[in-house]
Amino acid sequence: MAEPTMLRESPLAHLEGTMRATHGGAVALREIGLLSMISVRVEPGSAAAARLGDAIGCPLPAACGQTSAAGEHDVLWLGPDEWLVVSRRDEPSTLAALLHQALAGEHGSVVDVSANRTVLELSGGRARAVLEKGCPVDLHPRAFFPGRAVTTTVGPVPVVLWQTGAAGYRLLPRSSFADYLARWLLDAMTEYAGPPRAGLPTVPR
Repeated sequence: MAEPTMLRESPLAHLEGTMRATHGGAVALREIGLLSMISVRVEPGSAAAARLGDAIGCPLPAACGQTSAAGEHDVLWLGPDEWLVVSRRDEPSTLAALLHQALAGEHGSVVDVSANRTVLELSGGRARAVLEKGCPVDLHPRAFFPGRAVTTTVGPVPVVLWQTGAAGYRLLPRSSFADYLARWLLDAMTEYAGPPRAGLPTVPR
């Protein structure tokens, strides 16, 4: 008897067409679904933390807002002893097993949370302006810039907000809040629909 096929569907698959229609304008939205996400908790500065960094390929970030990266793996600081490892390469079970092995039974935890969140990518010259409609974080480049990631809210939704480029942001909401957040962002983007007008600066102020 053939084994049943497991079909995975991202939380925002039903909005894919709506989000695709925003591409080519001053700001675009898309989902990067089904990434591997592993929650790691360990004593900072410990031998186990160093081994985890070696397994990932980069040190665990040391302070709020910091991120680190190695190849297809990114590590986001979530708390004094908590990190989120995001991978575009390894399957969740493979990555979790690798990190479990690095923990080597010492105090800490490695948990696959891939189904807990999804990733929304907001990009374009007006991306920051859209976020500023509902995010309390100071997003001016003097305070928030590529490589920074913080836990905050966008609209009423708790997210991890991660700036990946000069005009690119990734938002990591809980899967159950993803539909609400995507629709909130689409509404906030409405005034920027279409290409930027000639002479209009791409970065506000």
